[in-house]
Amino acid sequence: MAAGAVHKVGGLDAWGIPPASKPDVYVRWGNSTKVSLGDALMFLYPPSQDNAVQVTAKAFAACDVAKPLAKLDDGNSIFNLTAPGRAYFTSAAPGHCRKGQKVSVDVPKADGSLVQPSADDLAALKVLETLPPAAAPSDSLPALSPVDGDEDSSDAAVTRASAAAGFVVSAAAALFFGFVL
Repeated sequence: MAAGAVHKVGGLDAWGIPPASKPDVYVRWGNSTKVSLGDALMFLYPPSQDNAVQVTAKAFAACDVAKPLAKLDDGNSIFNLTAPGRAYFTSAAPGHCRKGQKVSVDVPKADGSLVQPSADDLAALKVLETLPPAAAPSDSLPALSPVDGDEDSSDAAVTRASAAAGFVVSAAAALFFGFVL
């Protein structure tokens, strides 16, 4: 089997307890990320504070991490998706699973079709539905405004915002690829 794609769990966010503003970050990520048989999931986290475990559907629903199928705790954990069906992952750090640090993905068969969910799969999915949706953006955030009250200088504000966004993306890419800033 050829090596597949590597998917960083959570996208740009590191593996950790979801922030209050995005309690469903892993549910959304798991639902929107299309994986294939042979792909891998990568979990990035501080190894002194967290870990990643693969669990059964029942353990996922109950946040029971006593007997994981697999456990990695090196801070750069890669789980290979070698079997079709729904794959379940969470953190075994105390309280993290109950705070929403859990993700599941559907791994299709080699022909692209999905495995029929079991009763345990359906129960686990019900648990995910109980997570609160992300909060709406706060009205208290300041809007971009022209510099020094000059209405025609909004291009300068956009340029600064674009430069700042570019730096954040560059910094995230550097961290992702292991460069020290």
